[in-house]
Amino acid sequence: MKIPTTLKHKPVIVSENYENVDGRYAYNSDAKGLSLGLAQWNDRGKVDVSAKVWRYTGEKWSRQSEELPMHRVLDLAILICRTKLHFREAYRYENLYDANNPVIDRIGIQGDAMTVAVCTGNEKINEDIKLFNQALSTDDELVGERLRTLSRILKEMGY
Repeated sequence: MKIPTTLKHKPVIVSENYENVDGRYAYNSDAKGLSLGLAQWNDRGKVDVSAKVWRYTGEKWSRQSEELPMHRVLDLAILICRTKLHFREAYRYENLYDANNPVIDRIGIQGDAMTVAVCTGNEKINEDIKLFNQALSTDDELVGERLRTLSRILKEMGY
């Protein structure tokens, strides 16, 4: 399925077969494509690149399609990686985290730091974190393959 090129987000680089590789939803996904392109929120004279997940309901392109600035996509990747690292050792804690210090890490970015922490404001955190950990474990092969691919490409780029 071809990603639309007449909407506000202007695709430049596309993956139009994303539905075939969309994790456990592969071959049965409403996420039909990914694109990097010119952001829909661009003002005249100011151009931002964004990433977009294109969803299709079977009848039309969905309003649930998501567009994110590239730095946010990378910030999500950093958050995923740091979270996976935490859960490697989380078994050491009774509830998979240190209740006295729920901050997992502070990652320096742009002169400040992104705080990564367990959401203790969630009243069901002790139950939810166990479900979350199980889901991470279930998807370990799926996510691990993507992280290895990302690592290889980052190394090729000199990072």
